[in-house]
Amino acid sequence: MDPKTIDALELYVGVGALMGYMFFIIWRLARDSNAGRFGTFVLFFVLAFGMLGFIAKEIMVYFMEP
Repeated sequence: MDPKTIDALELYVGVGALMGYMFFIIWRLARDSNAGRFGTFVLFFVLAFGMLGFIAKEIMVYFMEP
């Protein structure tokens, strides 16, 4: 395997694991603060918005590549 492939694999695995951990933190924050359904939705929407931007960028790059 060449270094470029290893770097790409590490990026997606590492960032994916970090995103999963961040979702766990958001869920725990909502549970511990007794946010309710709407509060939990707002927490996930607002705090996960940056992660959605990263995912959207990767999807756009995938479809724009020749």
